Amino acid sequence: MPPALNFPPDLLLKAQGIRVVFLDVDGVLTDGGLYISEHGETIKRFNTLDGHGLKLLQRAGITPAVITGRDSKALRMRLAALGIEHAHFGTEDKRPAAELTLKALGLDWPQAAAMGDDWPDLAMLTRCAFACAPANAQAELLAQADYVTQRQGGNGAVRELCDLLLVASGRYVDLLQEAMQ
Repeated sequence: MPPALNFPPDLLLKAQGIRVVFLDVDGVLTDGGLYISEHGETIKRFNTLDGHGLKLLQRAGITPAVITGRDSKALRMRLAALGIEHAHFGTEDKRPAAELTLKALGLDWPQAAAMGDDWPDLAMLTRCAFACAPANAQAELLAQADYVTQRQGGNGAVRELCDLLLVASGRYVDLLQEAMQ
């Protein structure tokens, strides 16, 4: 079965060599809405397509890392379920957090991609080799992005980025064939 995806060659070339992907949460891994229960608990909705894409990235040797300005039990549970080991919570200044992760992984900005939707993410997007934004991101991030997803944050946008990186890494077809066995 041939892959159904088709990305422009220049985009795939720009995405080659990515080893770590920095992701925001609200507006990227979620739809950006904050649902607060009558007990004050924040409830978040995650997309399973995004989750599977992140697992595929890990199998391909690309490390997903989360840097978010918020913290919640739900988020920590979701990241643990996905096996995401590199996460920074309650972090408004995302560049230093990303640099800590890069150092821990022995990598640098030319090996990094980032996906964000609002101004706190700009410092990461302007430094990384491959910048991505969901379709519903703020205008400044859309202007900075090498790739703008067709889907909105929380609705499969992260999966689009994962698929693009898997194709660029040459691992997409192998992983697709494994899934069919």
